[in-house]
Amino acid sequence: MTPDETAKVRLDKWLWAARFFKTRSLAATAIEAGKVEVNGERAKRAKQLQAGDKVSVKLGPFTHHLEVRRLSEQRGPATQAAMLYEETAEGLKAREVLRAQMKAASPAFGYDSGKPTKKDRRALQKLRRKD
Repeated sequence: MTPDETAKVRLDKWLWAARFFKTRSLAATAIEAGKVEVNGERAKRAKQLQAGDKVSVKLGPFTHHLEVRRLSEQRGPATQAAMLYEETAEGLKAREVLRAQMKAASPAFGYDSGKPTKKDRRALQKLRRKD
């Protein structure tokens, strides 16, 4: 490849190489669903990325705000993938706040309790019979 050809990479290939998605197909699906933005605009999977672009990736409840540092079309080890981008400080802080909020809220809603025990199921059945 000439230096001009390596100056830009398809968005779906870069997201796959940076290990945000396990397959290019999953990356393409997320892009089409509007979960990926490039420079504040919704992008298509063939969008050509270059160093310095700002990318937002929504994965579950979390949003990753990234700046593209390097380009790669090949998926490599996680250590190399981490060198392809840099997360913004605001994005990291927002994600930590959301993580703390979710952790604090989960016991209140019973998410931490896991699968109900046999005793719990019987108590639920008893309550339902009374209605």
